Amino acid sequence: MDSGNRLGDIEITDPKAMRALAHPVRLAILERLQRHGPATASQLSPHVGATPSVTSWHLRHLAGFGLVRDAAESGTDRRERRWEAVARGFRFEMPEDEDGTSAARALASEMFARAAELPERWATETEPALEPAWRRISRLANTRVVVTAEELAAIEDAIEAVIAPYVMRDERPEDSRGVRLLRYTLPESAEAGDA
Repeated sequence: MDSGNRLGDIEITDPKAMRALAHPVRLAILERLQRHGPATASQLSPHVGATPSVTSWHLRHLAGFGLVRDAAESGTDRRERRWEAVARGFRFEMPEDEDGTSAARALASEMFARAAELPERWATETEPALEPAWRRISRLANTRVVVTAEELAAIEDAIEAVIAPYVMRDERPEDSRGVRLLRYTLPESAEAGDA
């Protein structure tokens, strides 16, 4: 059912790249570049919890794995080197070998830790200030389905098909704003049954 990578995400398959990205500062750097666009190490530093020199080191490390690159508009002054994410998002699958599985788990764990605070922060800081129209269309759901692995793959594919045109467009409508879509697909253990 895989229809490819509709969202233009970088696909991470190398366990070493997964481990590199599992570092909290590196993940923060990549997320910041993906959300706000090109920046220097000095500009990123206050947002990622590291000094400019440490941020620069992490940027070079991420570049070594092809996750960031020099921004197109970077000048010749290396002190003002601007970096950009190579893609709007990233994805990875759980490899079958032990090293790959361990690396993917480390990255997933760091991603869960970073996302854990988002709903509470949204509820306490963002939602109270939203205009009524935006407040009405914000959603929270906890839906459980009983499906086969193939059906779950079809569900994921259908979700990506719906959101891809919005992720991939270059022109933002005048009245648009960023919306965080948190999507967890968490199969239960076989022992959980269908109860």
